[in-house]
Amino acid sequence: MSAHGGNRAVVAALLANLGIAITKFAAWLVTGATSMLAEAIHSVADSGNQGLLLLGAKRSQREATEEHPFGFGRERYIYSFIVAIVLFSIGGLFALYEAYHKYHEVVEGKPDELLESRWWWLPLVVLSAAIVMESFSFRTAISESNKVRGDKSWVQFIRGSKAPELPVVLLEDLAALLGLVFALAGVGLTLLTENAYFDVMGAAAIGTLLVVVAITLAVETKSLLIGESASKAAIERMRTALEETPGVRRVIHFKTLHLGPEELLVAAKIGVDHDNTADSVAHTIDEAERRVRAVEPVAQAIYLEPDIYRPDYVPEPRPAPPSSPGAH
Repeated sequence: MSAHGGNRAVVAALLANLGIAITKFAAWLVTGATSMLAEAIHSVADSGNQGLLLLGAKRSQREATEEHPFGFGRERYIYSFIVAIVLFSIGGLFALYEAYHKYHEVVEGKPDELLESRWWWLPLVVLSAAIVMESFSFRTAISESNKVRGDKSWVQFIRGSKAPELPVVLLEDLAALLGLVFALAGVGLTLLTENAYFDVMGAAAIGTLLVVVAITLAVETKSLLIGESASKAAIERMRTALEETPGVRRVIHFKTLHLGPEELLVAAKIGVDHDNTADSVAHTIDEAERRVRAVEPVAQAIYLEPDIYRPDYVPEPRPAPPSSPGAH
C-alpha cells in the first residue's frame, strides 16, 4: 500500500472527526446527554489517533543512521500501537465510566438534563449530521483500500496488511459509524420513552465497541511490531526468482522480515556448484538480487549467502545463548 493513499484516508478522517467533535461537545453542553459526551470523547480520541498516524508516517521517512542502520520504517507500527492504547483508554474506558456514572444517577432518581432541556432535539440533529460526515470519511477509506486490497476479503486485508494506516482508519471509521448509531438510538429512545436507561445503554454500547476495536488493533499491530514475514505470494515469487537464476542450484534457506510497510529484508542461503570461481559466484549473487527486486520492489535489503549444497549435510547444534546478567 502506498503511504500516499493511507495518508489521504487519515487526513479525511481527521478533518471529519474534528468537525464532529465540536458539534458533539456543543450538544452535550446544552443537553447533558451521556451518549453525546461518550461520542464527543470518541471523536477527540479519533482525531488524536489520526494525528499520531500522520506523525508516525512522517518520522518513518527519516534516513537510516549508524545506530538504526535499517531506518525507521517501524515507527509507523509503533504509533499505530499507541493509537490502539488511546482508543482503549480515552475512548472505550471513558465511555464505560460515563455509562456507569449515569446509571447511578438514574438509580438515585436525579433529574435527567436531556429530558428537561428545551434543546432536546439538538443531539438528534448533531448525530444525524455526524453520521453523514463520518460516512464520507468511511467511503474515502474504503476507496483507498480497494486500490490495494485486490481479491482479498476485508478480514484478510485488515489482518494481512503490512501498512497500518488504512486498516486503522477503516476500523476507526466503522466504530465511529456504529457508535453514532448507538448514540442516536440511546438518545432517541430516551426521548421517546422518557427512560434515561436507554441513554446509559447507548454509552455502554459505545464503550464496549471501542474496547473491542482497540484490542483488535493492538493484536494486529503487535504482530507487526514483533516482525512479520512477507506475504505467501511474495515469498513464492522471490523463491522462484532465486531458483530460476543461472548458477543457483537450489534455495537452502529463505527468510524475510518487514522492516516497515514498504521495506523488506530478505536473507537466503543459496546452493552453488562446488567448482564455481569467486567471480562467478559474485555474478550469480548480483543477478539473483536483481531478479528478487524485479518481482518484489519492496525488497530493499537483500543478503545472500552462497554455499555448497550437500544433501547429506547435518548442521551442528547451535550453542546455547549466554545467560543473562544476574541469572542463576
